[in-house]
Amino acid sequence: MTELNTLKISEARDALRKGDVTSVELTQACLTAIEGADALGAFVHKTPEIAMEQAQAADARIKAGDAPDMCGIPMGIKDLFCTKGVPSQAASGILNGFKPEYESTITSQLFDAGTVMLGKLNMDEFAMGSSNETSVYGNAVNPWRAGNSDAALTPGGSSGGSASAVSSDLCLAATGTDTGGSIRQPAAFTGITGIKPTYGRCSRWGIVAFASSLDQAGPMTKDVRDAAILLEAMCGHDPKDSTSADLAVPNFEAMLTGDIRGKTIGIPKEYRMDGMPDEIEALWAEGRAMLEDAGAKIVDISLPHTKYALPAYYVIAPAEASSNLARYDGVRYGHRATLAQGDGITEMYEKTRAEGFGAEVQRRVMVGTYVLSAGFYDAYYNRARKVRTLIKKDFEDVFAEGVDAILTPATPSAAFELGKEVSDPVEMYLNDVFTVTVNLAGLPGIAVPTGLDKQGLPLGLQLIGRPWEEGDLLNTAYALENAAGFVAKPAKWW
Repeated sequence: MTELNTLKISEARDALRKGDVTSVELTQACLTAIEGADALGAFVHKTPEIAMEQAQAADARIKAGDAPDMCGIPMGIKDLFCTKGVPSQAASGILNGFKPEYESTITSQLFDAGTVMLGKLNMDEFAMGSSNETSVYGNAVNPWRAGNSDAALTPGGSSGGSASAVSSDLCLAATGTDTGGSIRQPAAFTGITGIKPTYGRCSRWGIVAFASSLDQAGPMTKDVRDAAILLEAMCGHDPKDSTSADLAVPNFEAMLTGDIRGKTIGIPKEYRMDGMPDEIEALWAEGRAMLEDAGAKIVDISLPHTKYALPAYYVIAPAEASSNLARYDGVRYGHRATLAQGDGITEMYEKTRAEGFGAEVQRRVMVGTYVLSAGFYDAYYNRARKVRTLIKKDFEDVFAEGVDAILTPATPSAAFELGKEVSDPVEMYLNDVFTVTVNLAGLPGIAVPTGLDKQGLPLGLQLIGRPWEEGDLLNTAYALENAAGFVAKPAKWW
């Protein structure tokens, strides 16, 4: 019998329906795997009691015959999602001890569908990072190793714990969030699938905010079919989120035919970066050939404002972060600094934030406050918003010309060593070069594992779709996945 924690959602769902396995058995297998995997730093708040209770309820529901697809499936929840009565810290010291009295909309929907929560997953502090090295819990570690090296690699960020946990089979799937690539980049680094849906497709209510006009939650799974199943459970209109779209949620799984004949796939020339590794270039060419062989028409396209995407993103995201993070002041919840005699409210704010926020969060808050300040608002923030509009228009023009999806690399390299790029924030920000445009334009994007580099590390390609057409995007990704036939798994060392 296959080890139960290695099953995909689709396999586990079918086995649960047939009565071959129970949710309690599945959950127990995952909890056992989690217990032996502390070296990965993926799970930061384990919830075995909640998991077993939910699994028992799911088994009863499956027996009664009224269970949705996700019923009984054990998964991990990124620490950015508020979960009632369970620590929800966004991996920050400033939220130490915070246990929400409410449930985020997405976790509510998942629990209503019978999903089992194994625990909360590691991430970059307030989702600010591309390598999961800014977490108050310590680093999450990639289960993959390069060649014969024992060096610890990054699982990517900010959803590094989610990526590490899914890739190492500690859970069947996980939730992630994506503000500038935080689902797709870690998925590519760990050989799993991750989709960022169209902005507004999933509710943001109850997810700790980083940059409200860019943040979007999505699934991190073992393959495209699982992404379709989990995405359907996560989507839906939410009156509590003013940016949530009131649109029907299709059955994404039913749209996976793998038939992309007659589809037009665009290859943007601006994504050919100076110094891009040959392996990424070769992988991209291979992906292009695979989609062509599957019957798609490949066209070269131009997205001329791409070169301004990173600078615009690193003005808009910190600006929104500085505004969102102003609420963490030590007054109502979380950490409060110990004050000296005679300290007033200003000293309390300053000391609390200095102790509670890590270096990267402080850096972004300061950048954000600067670009929003009176003398610089027009020079930076307003200009970045105009650039964002131009980037969005580039994509609209391409889609208007009949392009159905766009193929690009997911990351500029394979996973790098932990500690290697932290000293240079700009070098670290360049990891998001292929992913931030999608957030600025509010489009759906998916990372699919398609090959290994010469050191045996996974590499992924990204597909960008039309707004609200996740079903079509998933189907194109399904065709790419079938052609690539990626089945490699990390060798267990933890």
